[in-house]
Amino acid sequence: MKIEEHVNLQPLNTLAVPASARFFARATSEQELRQALRWAQKHERAVAILGGGSNCLLPEKILGLVVQPALRGIKVIEEGDRYTIVRAAAGENWHRFVLWTLSQSLCGIENLALIPGSVGAAPIQNIGAYGVELKDVFLALRAVNRKTLEIVEFNAAACEFGYRESVFKNRLRDQYVIVSVDFRLRRSPEFRVDYPALKAALAGISRSRLTAEVIAHTVATIRREKLPDPSVLPNCGSFFKNPVVANGVVNELKGLYPDIVYFPAGEGYSKIAAGWLIEKSGWKGKQAFDARVHDKQALVLTNPLHKSAKNVIKLAGAIQSSIRQRYGIELEVEPQWLGA
Repeated sequence: MKIEEHVNLQPLNTLAVPASARFFARATSEQELRQALRWAQKHERAVAILGGGSNCLLPEKILGLVVQPALRGIKVIEEGDRYTIVRAAAGENWHRFVLWTLSQSLCGIENLALIPGSVGAAPIQNIGAYGVELKDVFLALRAVNRKTLEIVEFNAAACEFGYRESVFKNRLRDQYVIVSVDFRLRRSPEFRVDYPALKAALAGISRSRLTAEVIAHTVATIRREKLPDPSVLPNCGSFFKNPVVANGVVNELKGLYPDIVYFPAGEGYSKIAAGWLIEKSGWKGKQAFDARVHDKQALVLTNPLHKSAKNVIKLAGAIQSSIRQRYGIELEVEPQWLGA
């Protein structure tokens, strides 16, 4: 395990913001990960974990140690009549893992195709798309305690999953590094295709012809049509969470905006499409602070000029202020700041 100095992080984040790490280590095994964390303890350096770089905001300089978990490997650890338990290492690319499950005739994460990032980052965010969330197929994960360097196992309850939330974003933030994730995948299909955009795209396909591969391909096609490729137009995916509000708030807004887009979010609550709020407020395709709202999906903020993350945050702040004034709703930023 090598500790590098003054490493350029711009190629390692999908928003393409200029950033550098005073120290950097790529850990390809649990042993190397422990070595990196032990080095940081010895030299009294803060640690920042950089996965696929797709859901984070980087400051221009990170003075501590940036660790990139690059652990690889996918294996079946248990097979049953209805389910197969699969363990994937944290450094595996998420979409490639989805494709692997399809090649093994396993179902459950086809709706999550083409989501950028790594397997290890998926539980932190409780990634979700088109009616499915990671927690729906999650069994357990293994993580290294940053202080004791011991491996700790977390089941679903211990992860405290919520909408784009987990214990690792809140109570246990910066205390663990995920090394592997166990998934409980179905051997026979129980497809979820009621999400409006997906349902519409599959309208011409009969149930008898529906497969996990077809769903994954359709989801990927929808994402490519709506979302910009970060390698072409730098972005970090959805920049805001869909706000969850009481049904009474939605009913009031429906009186003013009959076309409001929302979804059920538990008893007494609804989830309003943040993209609809932003587009309705005139931000779609608009440029400010050298950053830009995507012209096809208002939920995505882009960084076409490869400027600092501060520029994108300024645009996000202007959008938040606009939505607050017009609708009385607070938009929460989804990506998190890395390091300090």
